[in-house]
Amino acid sequence: MLQKMANFFDRIMRQYTPDPFVIAIALSAIVIILASLTTPHSTGEVLHQWGSGFWNLITFTLQMAMILLGGYVMATSKPVQWLLHRLAQSVRSPVMAIALATFVAGIASWLNWGLGLVVGAFFAIELAKAHPGINFRLLVASSYSGFLLWHGGLSGSIPLLLNTKGNFTEDLMGGRIIPLSDTLFSPFNLVVLASLFVLLPLLNSLMAKPEDPQTFLFTNEPEEQDRVAETFADRLDDSPVVTIVLAAMGLGFLMQQVLRGEFALDLNRINFLFFFIGLLLHWRPRRFLVAALEGAKKTGPILIQYPLYAGIMGVMVKSGLADSMSQVFVNVANAKTLPLLTFFSAGLVNFFVPSGGGQWAVQAPVVIPAAQQLGADIPLTAMAVAWGDSWTNLAQPFWALPLLAIAGLKIRDIMGYCLMALLFSGLILSVGLLIFA
Repeated sequence: MLQKMANFFDRIMRQYTPDPFVIAIALSAIVIILASLTTPHSTGEVLHQWGSGFWNLITFTLQMAMILLGGYVMATSKPVQWLLHRLAQSVRSPVMAIALATFVAGIASWLNWGLGLVVGAFFAIELAKAHPGINFRLLVASSYSGFLLWHGGLSGSIPLLLNTKGNFTEDLMGGRIIPLSDTLFSPFNLVVLASLFVLLPLLNSLMAKPEDPQTFLFTNEPEEQDRVAETFADRLDDSPVVTIVLAAMGLGFLMQQVLRGEFALDLNRINFLFFFIGLLLHWRPRRFLVAALEGAKKTGPILIQYPLYAGIMGVMVKSGLADSMSQVFVNVANAKTLPLLTFFSAGLVNFFVPSGGGQWAVQAPVVIPAAQQLGADIPLTAMAVAWGDSWTNLAQPFWALPLLAIAGLKIRDIMGYCLMALLFSGLILSVGLLIFA
């Protein structure tokens, strides 16, 4: 039954899903038309909002390109290749490989969403090398489904923000700070996480079937041979001393931050760690540069598509369209159903504002007063936004771009399987929100 459903969605999505770049263009047009028709703003004003927001994610765009590049550099080093190879070889069947890919990506995403994206992709590739003939598309989709867990994990932007003194929602809640014990470590979140950690790998493994051996098999890239150093410049390019000097500077800075209590595992520091760990793992500067050049070739989709999403977010926020979408759900809610309806509204808004922090900035002024007025659980309602944000990532190519670039696949190759995970996880989250409301 599950295989038939998965085959149906897979067939439809592979036939009709366009490239993510085309999807981003279509979403841009839809948002501009909707904002022009349903808000007080003219088409000219909406176009101005779109253009003004086009570069608002420029820092984030570079961060995401660097996390892909850093992950690629680390994963293609000989020590990491050996470790991933040994771990992949220990898996005895394709079904186990798919379940393990889901679980490993889920753990990594729970620890940090940036780690989840790159770890899941490279582990999937190693599993594919170890098990020729495995359904590589399902394997990559399984890794991406593990990314669902990020907003219920240690890098979840909404729960971390609510626990931060001086955050923008503090005034909305009368100066209240919501501790992590009420969000990340609440009974609702722990039960949902445990359920997804067990059931998502099971779902993905049940969808496994033999794959056509002529398609979607990852092939090893030829390994570059060490060259003979003929000149002083060649010897310098291959000298580990250069690596050690730069790595000592970088890791020394991080140690200084730890000792001063200034270290936090944010995206910039993850990229910093990836850079210097990758440098050490390759050991010789030239090897590091070769790996970085190959990794840089995979960042193109991120660089050209994220500005489009920044423009979409600009329209959604400045025109009030995101607020209107959220308000539709809030208007029909009561204390029991508000978290669930907020979850669905967050899932919808996420298609147009695919950023947890940005989405909370849009929805918090709507859902917090509604929760107060209806007597609903505010921390649970906030987590409903968090989970809604991560839930529809399974059907939104924004976050899949780094993983797809690493795996060499198109969004259509994994979307059918991701829709199965979307429906299944949506059911689990909906039931959890109703039970704990």
